[in-house]
Amino acid sequence: FGSSPVVVCQVQRLPVFEGDFCGMSAVAGTDGPQQDLTQFVQELLTDMQKRFTTMSDDIIGRVDEMGNRIDELEKSINDLMTQAGLEDGPRQE
Repeated sequence: FGSSPVVVCQVQRLPVFEGDFCGMSAVAGTDGPQQDLTQFVQELLTDMQKRFTTMSDDIIGRVDEMGNRIDELEKSINDLMTQAGLEDGPRQE
């Protein structure tokens, strides 16, 4: 019989940070480090959401701008074709 590969996983406990956690000081009247971590994660997720929204808006703006430029290019091509005497556009075969 062949031997099957064995996967070993180790679970490590992360230390609980007290006091200043990534620049966040403990808030008076809270449950301490656990509350700080919860608040930190919530702020991190809010910041990520804001960044995602900003990037999405930027992408949508660029796509809209590209669409406008394509429309302008199409109009310019049609104007050139009209000047060249090809008013019906390119021939389709």
